[in-house]
Amino acid sequence: DAGSGVEEMEFNWDEYLEDTGATAAPHGSFKHVDTSLQNGFAPGMKLEVAVKSDQNTYWVATIITTCGQLLLLRYDGYGEDRKADFWCDIMTADLHPIGWCEQNKKILKVPEGIKEKIPDQEQFLQQVLKGASSAPANLLEGLHRGKNPLDLIAPGSRLELQNFQDSLEAWIVNVVENVGGRLQLRYEGLGDSDKFDQWIFYLDPFLHQVGWAAQQGYDLKPPLAIRSLKSEADWQEIVKKVKEEEEESSVPTDLFKDKPVIGVHSFSEGMKLEAVDPLAPFVISPATVIRVYDDKYFMIEIDDLRPERTTSQSYICHVNSAGIFPVQWSLKNGLHLSPPLGYPGQDFDWADYLKQCGAEAAPQSCFPALTSDHGFKENMKLEAVNPVDPEEVCIATVTKLKGSYLWLQLEGSKKPIPDCIVSVESMNIFPVGWCETNGYQLRPPRKAIVNKQKKIAVVQPEKQILSSRTVHDGLKNQELNSSDSVVINGKYCCPKIYFNHRCFSGPYLNKGRIAELPQSVGPGNCVLVLKEVLTLLINAAYKPSRVLRELQLDEEAAWHGHGETLKAKYKGKSYRATVEVVRTADRVADFCRKTCIKLECCPNLFGPQMVLDKCSENCSVLTKTKYTHYYGKRKNKRIGRPPGGHSNLEVAMKKPNKRRKRRKHFFVHKKKRPSTSVDNTPAGSPQGSGGEEEDDQDESELSHSLAQDRDKRKRKLRTFSFSDDENKPPSPKEIKIEVAEKLQLDSNPLEWSVSDVVRFLKSTDCAPLARIFLDQEIDGQALLLLTLPTVQECMDLKLGPAIKLCHHIERVKLAFYQQFAN
Repeated sequence: DAGSGVEEMEFNWDEYLEDTGATAAPHGSFKHVDTSLQNGFAPGMKLEVAVKSDQNTYWVATIITTCGQLLLLRYDGYGEDRKADFWCDIMTADLHPIGWCEQNKKILKVPEGIKEKIPDQEQFLQQVLKGASSAPANLLEGLHRGKNPLDLIAPGSRLELQNFQDSLEAWIVNVVENVGGRLQLRYEGLGDSDKFDQWIFYLDPFLHQVGWAAQQGYDLKPPLAIRSLKSEADWQEIVKKVKEEEEESSVPTDLFKDKPVIGVHSFSEGMKLEAVDPLAPFVISPATVIRVYDDKYFMIEIDDLRPERTTSQSYICHVNSAGIFPVQWSLKNGLHLSPPLGYPGQDFDWADYLKQCGAEAAPQSCFPALTSDHGFKENMKLEAVNPVDPEEVCIATVTKLKGSYLWLQLEGSKKPIPDCIVSVESMNIFPVGWCETNGYQLRPPRKAIVNKQKKIAVVQPEKQILSSRTVHDGLKNQELNSSDSVVINGKYCCPKIYFNHRCFSGPYLNKGRIAELPQSVGPGNCVLVLKEVLTLLINAAYKPSRVLRELQLDEEAAWHGHGETLKAKYKGKSYRATVEVVRTADRVADFCRKTCIKLECCPNLFGPQMVLDKCSENCSVLTKTKYTHYYGKRKNKRIGRPPGGHSNLEVAMKKPNKRRKRRKHFFVHKKKRPSTSVDNTPAGSPQGSGGEEEDDQDESELSHSLAQDRDKRKRKLRTFSFSDDENKPPSPKEIKIEVAEKLQLDSNPLEWSVSDVVRFLKSTDCAPLARIFLDQEIDGQALLLLTLPTVQECMDLKLGPAIKLCHHIERVKLAFYQQFAN
């Protein structure tokens, strides 16, 4: 329908990476993004906390770990003893910075449990507080309490922005928008005009607190581009007004503590170097240091030899500025150096040029060492700011790498631009999913729309499809020549194998891709047909390598057939495995059924039987989160543990009744979701509920099932706090409901086993990640200690899924603190 056509055009990173066969740049390579996600509290910080047994007294505690607005604390004196650790909610607990008790005449008193260990309180405090770091006072008290430091840069906040083109002066800017730390800034005095707006990451070395220019002895003047818009008196009046309102619009000092420190440079006027113009970073050109301001800042100009030139490309640099290189850097790295405009001839030679100009080259010692330990590789994908239009964030591909510089090809920009030269430490590049996480529009690639429209396909007529394009030549020839060869030896002739795409696809196979497979493969030689069927299934998986692993021949299993080597490609890597394939027609049906069971999908998903209207297994009531229950209930008597079985299946088969019962009681409050997609029913719904009947009706339309499956995987622009709803951004009414509905736990998460944790995750929209928790043996105690950096590093997740997962972990921590911590 028309609606689903529009949906299809939306960009989805997961699909795009799979379609292009590319990999995402690792999240650890974007240090500025990692810094922006920190909450201001760090393990090891100390604070003063009310003692539970005596509310009028306080004691010093150390932060053990943090999670959103929750802190895990330990009173000083317990040493390494974890048994008295306790969780506190910053918003409700009686927490204060070190020194608060002394200022407010409150009593610091050793808690009862450690009295014997601390005979001399004063001496002990002197010892533990020596060189200790106190938790930030502004995040424990007042309006900023419990907020992420980044959120404190709210629209209306004022900062000072150094002028990076004309001179060292700075001017006041207003924050118009804060997108995950990327700030849209408007010069003070311009009202609503956005013509001169700047987009800058909050950790940029040229961005400062109000008052910085005065402290450093620099002038507070508007940049030349806007200076003529008002009189000098008007500008001075604006400065006076800002000083009066400083308290209301100021930003906390410690917010900039992670900003790169500018070192001392050793450049002098007249030195020559190679440089990239930051406003048009497409070529490397000869440049000259035209002014040195002090030991931190200097100005360079891109060389231009034209006598009639009227403008100059000059900008201010410091020793760590990106895009400045020693003379001959391009030559040594096999790169083209663009000769200065007006240079006679095309063959540029530095020795002749320096002689001609009577200048010296800036020595190598002036330039900092380049880092090569950054994690980027050619063809990796990321998100990057368009230098020509900084409001745009585009999909970017790394086309070349030299030292610590990337050449990025931007896709989908309004006007096509050449490859950009960007430092690996640039704050204008972001990991895959950053825009989506922060609710900002990513420019989709132009090609994606065309491809998507092609993909809204109904299954092609059967006669057109003998097999897929990748079918083995032998099978193709067999089908195309005649049916005689098939009849000659019926024992080895495989019947047609149908892909019944309306059946339940299980946790590994992508329903949308299965719908795009041919309606059938064969007839033909058993080995050839089944090898082709398995190859198509592997390519229709979310992770082809994982499906190949599931199909791989178990060394301990009895040998029943013929070994075939199959291949899978995933994230740029190739995988091979030997898979058992039956050779005779009489065993084909059983082989297909057992393979389906291995892949935990409906036993009729593929096989010699075509499913017309309703599957005999009644699989339409199943969802991705309920497949283990399905196998536990329906299949345990007949097959026992599936070949190459999994521990979660084993659990389901041993204790089907207990599992069902416990799952039902996991939540008291459950958010109702619209059942627009077959894969969208909450894990705890009883079978045969109204939601599932609706799903069954929806499944009867192919175009519906295609669009609905895409809906399931499509993540609309939204903030991660409301990521539970897979289908649409929440309306204000829904937001109120969701905030009010807190998670209610039936048991203490500290006592959860690994299977309890897995069961909880499968009841959320992070169900696909449950297997990682199973493999890593994460129980309840481990779950409560997980943080965003740990999740990203140890589980190798993209930023979006990692934040969604941490959102659910936070909900558990909050519920644990409210229900069980006392």
